[in-house]
Amino acid sequence: MANAHKDNLFILIKSLSRSEKRQFKLYANRLDVNENAKFLLLFNLLDKTDDYNEDMILKSRIVTKLQLSNLKAHLYKQILISLRMNPVNQNIRILIREQLDFATILYHKGLYKQSLKILEKAKVIALENQEKNIAYEIVELEKVIESQYITRSIVGRADELTLQAKELSKQNVIASKLSNLSLQLYSIMLKSGYAKSDDEMKSITEFFNNELPNYSISDLDFREKLWLYKAHLWHSFLIQDFLACYKYSKKWVDLFYDNSKMIYLNPVWYIKGVNYLLECLYLIKHKTFFKESLEKLEETINHEAFPKNDNINILTFLCIYNSKFNLHFLEGNFNDGLYLVDEVLKKLKINRDKIDEHHIMVIYYKIACLYFGLGNTVKCIEFLQKIIDNKNLSMREDLMCFARVLSLVAHYEACLDYKLEIQLKSTYKFLIKMNDLHEVQREMIKFLKGLGSIYPHQLKGEFKKLHARLKVYENHPYEKRAFLYLDILSWLESKIDNKPILEIIQKKALNSIR
Repeated sequence: MANAHKDNLFILIKSLSRSEKRQFKLYANRLDVNENAKFLLLFNLLDKTDDYNEDMILKSRIVTKLQLSNLKAHLYKQILISLRMNPVNQNIRILIREQLDFATILYHKGLYKQSLKILEKAKVIALENQEKNIAYEIVELEKVIESQYITRSIVGRADELTLQAKELSKQNVIASKLSNLSLQLYSIMLKSGYAKSDDEMKSITEFFNNELPNYSISDLDFREKLWLYKAHLWHSFLIQDFLACYKYSKKWVDLFYDNSKMIYLNPVWYIKGVNYLLECLYLIKHKTFFKESLEKLEETINHEAFPKNDNINILTFLCIYNSKFNLHFLEGNFNDGLYLVDEVLKKLKINRDKIDEHHIMVIYYKIACLYFGLGNTVKCIEFLQKIIDNKNLSMREDLMCFARVLSLVAHYEACLDYKLEIQLKSTYKFLIKMNDLHEVQREMIKFLKGLGSIYPHQLKGEFKKLHARLKVYENHPYEKRAFLYLDILSWLESKIDNKPILEIIQKKALNSIR
């Protein structure tokens, strides 16, 4: 029996809304011969089941085992065709490509002038909406028609099309180079996290400067600027220049607010831009701008004109909830953030097939930190263990490393001494294997290792010594990232002052001027 999570057809059917299912059935029954078509019978069967079961399908006698693969492929294709026809899914790109398809059909029928007329209108729409790749395709088809047939549509048409093609090609090349650079930097971020040494910082910066294409900012349009700001943002993240991160994420978001039409045409990049802006504001601990930016995002996505689909809903969910967790961390309002846990876990369960493992692990870490701040170390360990047990090491290794370190601290707080020694050995081996053992982590492990030889009356003094040793790394270029994942200084201060960590964090939040 196939796993439901691995069967693409079953997942697609379960993702359909009631209206989409109704439209598919109307589409499938448009001809009387389809009323008892096997693909429709298979659709109805899968729609009614909670789990994908191949044996159950075969027992229904709808299809034989040899025919099943082809029937599933046919049904999958028919569902996609139906979805494409749904007005909800008719964005500007689909509409322009539809016009390009119509023009191609007319060209093949020999109706050249009609084809050129449609292409010209489609090209204007494409250029107005920054769809330059499609615009280039349109120009190339116009060139084919003009070069093969004497249409005499416009005097000097050849020169006009040649210039358009050259300009679009130049802009597309710059955008492609910038998008490639942005994607490569993002890949480094996911795999290795922030730069860990001068050599890594130098290597990343050299790579960035070598791959950054020559450009004049005045020659760049919306799309090219967007990719430029993305590339700069990821470079800034990697070298831990968080003020530069804020600068370029704000440029990214302001680009959308200055071109408000683009928010609705490119909602995904708008949401991602605001998400990175909020993350940067969290890193530089600017509560006022953080709250303003989050409120503006929620106001925008709740506008009736803002597009709605599954992809946008998932991105919005991740951005909003991660940001709300971060806001509670900034303000020290851990109790007020507890309601988020049930909400986010419920939404994760519903959308598990649509969210990648990396983002799920990030949410688990946020929940673990919330419980740690509340002093609920048992629940904290429960969610950290979900990350530690994840064997997919292609995800962000720094997240996994700090999950293990926080787990050590949580085990100590929970008085689970019998597990602490095993945890220490496992964590130390993991960090060595990942080549991610920094001074902050080294000091933490050394301290926890030595707890067995420290008398109770000596503990406070040892906490003070550790705090002094770690404090010097708080603004260190490569060590400061440890404090972004785990507020170990506040934990130590809570042990020294004999106060709950929540009280320490709240006091720091109140003293923050931003």
